[in-house]
Amino acid sequence: MLLRLPFAAPVPLSWVEALFTSTSAVCVTGLTVVDTGTRFSPAGQAVILGLIQLGGLGIMTYAVFVALLLGRDVSFTDRRVIQDSLHHSPNPELARLVRYMLLFTFTVEGLGAAALWLRFHQKLGPGEAAWLGVFHSVSAFCNAGFSLWADSLVRWRGDVLVNVVVSLLILLGGLGFLVNLELRQQAGLALRRRRRPRLSLHTRLVLVVTLLLLATGSVAFLWLEWGNLLRGLSPGERLLASWFQAVTPRTAGFNTVDYSKAAPATLFVTVILMMIGASPGSTGGGVKTTTLGLIAALLAARWRGRGRATVFRRTIPHAVMDRALTLLLLAVVFVSLGTGLLLVTEGHSVPFEEAHPRFVALVFEAVSAFATVGLSTGVTPSLSAAGKMVLVVLMFVGRVGPLTLVLAVGPGPQRGRFRYAEENVMVG
Repeated sequence: MLLRLPFAAPVPLSWVEALFTSTSAVCVTGLTVVDTGTRFSPAGQAVILGLIQLGGLGIMTYAVFVALLLGRDVSFTDRRVIQDSLHHSPNPELARLVRYMLLFTFTVEGLGAAALWLRFHQKLGPGEAAWLGVFHSVSAFCNAGFSLWADSLVRWRGDVLVNVVVSLLILLGGLGFLVNLELRQQAGLALRRRRRPRLSLHTRLVLVVTLLLLATGSVAFLWLEWGNLLRGLSPGERLLASWFQAVTPRTAGFNTVDYSKAAPATLFVTVILMMIGASPGSTGGGVKTTTLGLIAALLAARWRGRGRATVFRRTIPHAVMDRALTLLLLAVVFVSLGTGLLLVTEGHSVPFEEAHPRFVALVFEAVSAFATVGLSTGVTPSLSAAGKMVLVVLMFVGRVGPLTLVLAVGPGPQRGRFRYAEENVMVG
């Protein structure tokens, strides 16, 4: 409703455009049907930025923080919701965790805005450069991908400072608050030489999988686009662009190349990286890095003939493994349904020989929406109203979480403590 008012958009938006933009912002996705920099006034951009900030940390986090400031008690249910979404084990110090989250967020975003201002003010006025720095810093840390430039960050493709700062903001937001807190605590202990740093299994798994994805994505993009999108660039720009395009599928959505001209193999690799996404308890989406790590551990255990999956000499509980497999299965189901609906709404009667480029673009669009990434081949504004609503639903499901959504609308756990007789079924 705010985005449809004249103070936010001098040229009125339709209800679908306003809902799409609002959903994309609060779900920190970054897909757009109108140009954010020209279609919205500074006040409208501020509304979008507020939605990004609320969606990045979670509305429940702010609600708990306000309650703590006012000296009110936080219900047991609210405490459990926050702890389950941010911590892998029961953590009684909820107030400390929430305060750390907000302090860490605003500190990192402030430093990022200041660093970006140093570059932007060299080409723009100090006031405009400050607003651009704040907007893009918050958008990057929250893994939203909204940009006030129509070409995202393509114009800054060869700028080392902009690429490094935005990349760090994306990674810090996508690692998860628990990982950042643990790294800070362990670094402090190491500096004081109190004891040897020892990271939890969750943090080690997040760091290892994230590093592997970044390295694999960078090499794959460099190899696949060497003679295409990277043609004509200097060696340094090629490396910088490849690195950035490996970082942004962490569900950030910024881009320094035109994905509409990317090779199909590049789009396929990017789809996989987008589907994996960021890490649990972060501002990013996707099925999460730990899910990939646990499923890889399960496959390795089956290959070796073992009954239980192990990671770094730790056995993974069955309940955690079941949750990872269920999450991946639900993600595939929702993306498949979304892609199918997009194929129907966007011209199901078009022959394949004419529609196959559109097919790839729609698959890319569906995964980007569900994983709350925001990367696009440029077809978002041209979608029909029905197609845009499909993406709205995918963005909502992806941000809330398919597993959470199913548990919320499902019948709940059965009370009867029994199970039926077993019988074998052939598999494979």
